[in-house]
Amino acid sequence: MDEQKGFFGLLEKYLMGPMGKIAQYKVVRAITAAGMAAVPFTIVGSMFLVFSILPQAFSFWPVVADVFAASFDKFTALYMVANYATMGSLSLYFVLSMAYELTKIYAEEEELNMSPLNGALLALFAFIMTVPQIIFKDGMMSAVQSLKEGTVIADGWAMGNGVTRFGTTGIFTAIIMAIVTVLIYRMCIKHNWVIKMPASVPEGVSRGFTALIPSFVVAFTVIVINGALVALGTDIFQVIAIPFSFVGGLTNTWIGLVVIYLLTQALWIVGIHGANIVFAFVNPIALTNMALNAEGARNIVAGEFSNMFVIAGGSGATLGLCIWCAFRARSAQLSAIGKASIVPGIFNINEPLIFGLPIIYNPALAIPFMTAPIASMSVYYFAMKTNLINAVVAQVPWPTPVGIGAFLGTADVKAIPVALVCSLVAFLVYWPFVRQYDKQLLAEEGV
Repeated sequence: MDEQKGFFGLLEKYLMGPMGKIAQYKVVRAITAAGMAAVPFTIVGSMFLVFSILPQAFSFWPVVADVFAASFDKFTALYMVANYATMGSLSLYFVLSMAYELTKIYAEEEELNMSPLNGALLALFAFIMTVPQIIFKDGMMSAVQSLKEGTVIADGWAMGNGVTRFGTTGIFTAIIMAIVTVLIYRMCIKHNWVIKMPASVPEGVSRGFTALIPSFVVAFTVIVINGALVALGTDIFQVIAIPFSFVGGLTNTWIGLVVIYLLTQALWIVGIHGANIVFAFVNPIALTNMALNAEGARNIVAGEFSNMFVIAGGSGATLGLCIWCAFRARSAQLSAIGKASIVPGIFNINEPLIFGLPIIYNPALAIPFMTAPIASMSVYYFAMKTNLINAVVAQVPWPTPVGIGAFLGTADVKAIPVALVCSLVAFLVYWPFVRQYDKQLLAEEGV
């Protein structure tokens, strides 16, 4: 009881309360919803990329490369359009879905006559206004033009398998523009800065005119801000990229990842879905890094790296723990929970284990639950740092079993044993704690 009042009391006071409030912020909920909405498209687009680089994973078997060269490679330009239309345009998905969700939240919770469709279209309008590159020279503003090798910029629009700024590099600008635009839209509605049409006018026509004044306000705001920044030699897009690049750099360090997983697991311990809160901020960075990896970078935080390598079995990296409970535990409680949880655990679903053992509010398993992901993350981190495995270049569904997801995400056979070692290392952290807990339960059961 003292432990619960001490350790768990501190977590509740200094972590659960503040992070619980953050999770309820409208912007955070909208970012989470936007990330989830983008998942199907990132997976589909990534799988076509994996298909195109699959022969590299079997470089030791030349016949595979020969088969691809004689067949599928001839149609790469056709099927990779699916990749360019998803990963190459991901910012558009983000700005539309986030603005839609944020507008919907404001409309429902503040009882405002705001149309989610209008909010999404206004945000798209604002975001696209930040995309063209403009320079201020000799007292005149003009669109950037460049036909250098490897760089094509026509009328300010940088191209490369589509519009460059529509890709993952624009995700953070998309998020900020969605927030700003919806707040402007909300302000216009609250102050009745709208054109109201008679009730007899069809809803579609009325909705369009309702967005007219907010559209002018959004356009004027973006033009003024972007114009001032262009005069200073930059633009909205580049300015927004600066702080997010810094944060993204921090997440790719070992210390940064330790902080991420400590926060995530500590929230779980007191009953809050930590991944939903922490990874709402990490996922946009991971998607951006994954696209950079596909171009040759080696970012550690990329795609579904966490489910591929760090948390096999679910939050806390509990797959090994689940298997041990199912087949080695002597207490009836651990054995029953382990057997009931093993199939979901293979697919990275471990709520039955977390609430059944239980792990939350359980001093016996709190320490390994918080430190096991750090141990498995360290294995993955140093495997990347030593170039042992390829970087994550493709998004895979998070329930993909350990090893399979790592292979599909990296197109590297060596990623399979690395993922298995990560899972084993995580279990070794649990092992002494769960054995002691098993003995304690066995004694309570009187066996």
